[in-house]
Amino acid sequence: MTQLIATVLGRLRIVAFLEGISFLVLLGIAMPLKYMASNPEPVRIVGMAHGVLFIAYIVLLVQTKFTYNWTYWRSFLAFIASLVPFGTFYADKKLFRED
Repeated sequence: MTQLIATVLGRLRIVAFLEGISFLVLLGIAMPLKYMASNPEPVRIVGMAHGVLFIAYIVLLVQTKFTYNWTYWRSFLAFIASLVPFGTFYADKKLFRED
């Protein structure tokens, strides 16, 4: 675990995992509670956490792009992965590995 935290790419992988989990919780648990149970509080809490993680993901993605000289295409795909459910998990397997 400490090896992951030591590099920018490792930190990106950790934040991508957490961002992906928060996105799935937001879509799969918090949103149904808001609309089916008329309880908007989970969306506020999970939405805020997801927003902070998304911003951290973007900041780390930019740092990784310049540190590892990623192409704009690879960086763009990593960004798009954050917008799709389960996308960050796929990106971890395909994009976030050192060449």
